[in-house]
Amino acid sequence: MRHSPISRFRGTFVGAFLGGSLAPGSKMQSQSYLDLGRMAILGTESLISLGRLDLDDWIACQQQESLHLAVADDISIKIIIATLPVALFFHENPIKLRQNLLRVLKIWEDDPVVRDGTLAVAYAISLALTEKLNPLTLIPQTIAFLGETPTSIPKKLLTVQNLLEQGAGLSRVQAELAKEEKLSNTIAMAFYCFLSTLEDFRLAVLQATHNGNLKVQDATPLSLQATGIITGALSGVYNGIGGIPVNWQVLLLQRNSPAWGLTSFSQMLKLIDAFVAVWSGMYDVGLNLRELTEEGCEVALLSVYAAPRVIRSR
Repeated sequence: MRHSPISRFRGTFVGAFLGGSLAPGSKMQSQSYLDLGRMAILGTESLISLGRLDLDDWIACQQQESLHLAVADDISIKIIIATLPVALFFHENPIKLRQNLLRVLKIWEDDPVVRDGTLAVAYAISLALTEKLNPLTLIPQTIAFLGETPTSIPKKLLTVQNLLEQGAGLSRVQAELAKEEKLSNTIAMAFYCFLSTLEDFRLAVLQATHNGNLKVQDATPLSLQATGIITGALSGVYNGIGGIPVNWQVLLLQRNSPAWGLTSFSQMLKLIDAFVAVWSGMYDVGLNLRELTEEGCEVALLSVYAAPRVIRSR
């Protein structure tokens, strides 16, 4: 295994956070940026607390944030980012991944472009986590996963594939992708930035958040942040937390400022670790010590964990 699951889970969240925070205008659009990540955090907390996907709980959580969703211009982008924890939690089974993503999408709106964008990003994350991501076949596989669709996303992704094969630079890709609606552009640009700099998280994110994107793509600061977030998530899950520049991570820890509605960046890391623990089936005796000592038995604190479906009940 090239990277451990916890490294890839951390890489996804930290990469997404950095991808958005490095975009131009992230401070000016601080509330919108907070809303982008807050949706993902709420979903993660729900999966941790219940250990499963519960739409009623998701709806209750999202209703608390309905004011921000109502006034935002880029609701579609928020929805895609909000589904990142679902992509991570169900990454091992493409069928369940698709089913649960479609279930979650019903909470918001039935938009084919949002659906395809969500499925495309989630499938790439799934392939990276299962170490099946081949940069030469990722886009054709993703298009096959989407199936027949009236949206322009498959066409945009094929354009990216052709440009990558031709060795096209960033400016040419920006010009080619600036001809249709914004959400498809965001998804396509994120795939280009990720695949063109596969082993270099830093360069992938810097490409995605390049100032020139605003002029060439006629993008809003929020959509540019979304491109950075999606690129950061894709590159982060592929390269793991170890692939993210150490000085960037240290800076985040030193500042330890609020992150996506959480009180600090350290809290985000703890949340990710808890998320991995729930996904993996890790059992922490310390959390259930009262049950084990009711009959006066003394039990040493011990954490037992294994890959999914390895631990069996006796």
